[in-house]
Amino acid sequence: MPPPLRGILESALYSADLPAARDFYRRLLGAEVLLESDRLVALALPGPGVLLLFRRGASDEALPTPGGLVPGHGASGVQHLAFAIDAQAVEGWRAHLQALGVPIESDVRWPRGGTSLYVRDPDGHSIEFATPGLWATY
Repeated sequence: MPPPLRGILESALYSADLPAARDFYRRLLGAEVLLESDRLVALALPGPGVLLLFRRGASDEALPTPGGLVPGHGASGVQHLAFAIDAQAVEGWRAHLQALGVPIESDVRWPRGGTSLYVRDPDGHSIEFATPGLWATY
């Protein structure tokens, strides 16, 4: 067995329009900008989590830093990201999304009792807000 994990620290999405993605997620999540450059925007999530928004193609090559080399990475096409929310927060998220003019693309009730709300960001990525009961582990 591997050593225990503490959760996901970073998740990344790749954007054709970094300012539009930054503004969308700041409004959607109320997220604080931790770092912003022409290459990326790092947004604070609850706990130690960070959402990294990279300008599409800007992270394909390795990045030398004073502390070492960050390997290149990237993605193309539509990506997916799910945020964990409490079951009691579903209606609040519905109202928040409506107030922002963000349409709910899908509303799924899972066999284990969870609920997922799906929306699209400015790049068309599938963004999910999921309650416990989605997976056996959540």
